Amino acid sequence: TYINAMEERRIFDALRAWLVRSGFGFRSLFWITGTLAFFISPIADNLTTALLMCAVVLAVGGDNTRFVTLACINIVVGANAGGAFSPFGDITTLMVWQKGMVEFWTFFALFVPAAVNFVVPAAIMHFAVPNVKPEASGEPVPMQRGAKRIVFLFLATIATAVSFHNFLNMPPVIGMLTGLGYLQLFGFYLKKTANKDHHGTPDNVEHDGQMGSPTAFDVFSPVARAEWDTLLFFYGVVLCVGGLGFIGYLSMASEMMYTGWGATTANIAVGVMSAIVDNIPVMFAVLTMNPDMSTGQWLLVTLTAGVGGSLLSIGSAAGVALMGQARGKYTFFGHLKWTPAIAAGYIASILVHMLINGRYFTGG
Repeated sequence: TYINAMEERRIFDALRAWLVRSGFGFRSLFWITGTLAFFISPIADNLTTALLMCAVVLAVGGDNTRFVTLACINIVVGANAGGAFSPFGDITTLMVWQKGMVEFWTFFALFVPAAVNFVVPAAIMHFAVPNVKPEASGEPVPMQRGAKRIVFLFLATIATAVSFHNFLNMPPVIGMLTGLGYLQLFGFYLKKTANKDHHGTPDNVEHDGQMGSPTAFDVFSPVARAEWDTLLFFYGVVLCVGGLGFIGYLSMASEMMYTGWGATTANIAVGVMSAIVDNIPVMFAVLTMNPDMSTGQWLLVTLTAGVGGSLLSIGSAAGVALMGQARGKYTFFGHLKWTPAIAAGYIASILVHMLINGRYFTGG
């Protein structure tokens, strides 16, 4: 809902317009869009982040197929890697946090491994990016009234959810619903003051940025735009995985993977599977199995399930969406060509995690 509200206030449009007007070269833009995807996706979802960055890439270098392909791959890898080290960065990390397998602040131990997962393939692909500087173009896009404060309320919502969970032992969803209340109250304020500001009354005019459209902000519009098909998908996942657990298949899989193969091998395999099967049902199945693992192993499966989808373009929602957005330029086989580089980052991130987070692997 907050992401929809920020889109409505044109925050992402303003960012995209600034990048297009800045006149960066293809190689600079390659790193900027990938880095922004890495740092925005822990707060926003990786799908929205990828679509935003891809729009920038297409606006600047849409005629250069090679650049678009490499930049889209980099965006997908960056968005998926960025979502792996934050409880709010991906549905899988949120599931692990809400299940109580990993504490909130412990997720950030994955920051360095996730960064390695992004940087290694990006560094390999860097030299294949055309060293060309396109002409800057476009006009600035002003953010609409209240945009900055909605960003602040979004951050306050995250803080509320974490505080409710850590200090009051309440489910994070209570904090999230409280945050929705913040947005509703602010939406009510915008609605009541829209006409006053539009008419330019000095006592009511805000001075914290562009006024944008005087249209009153309707909080129910973002709620209505929530992805209900995604919610139904989650319901189907829970139903199917629950059925597999009921008839005993998950117990068999858990016995084979986590007893036969060992936790480390099994968790690495989970990441590879998430490149073929969506990572949400894979992670939900692991949580349903509930193998006896250390915090380090839970962090490992969180990392691999999050970044494993980057191995193939169909392995994550971001990749699938960009194939549609950059149709004919970013393709399955174009991504597959660079899978070895992405796999190098995948392996490197696992090794770095096991090296620097060894303290989390002690105990059950």
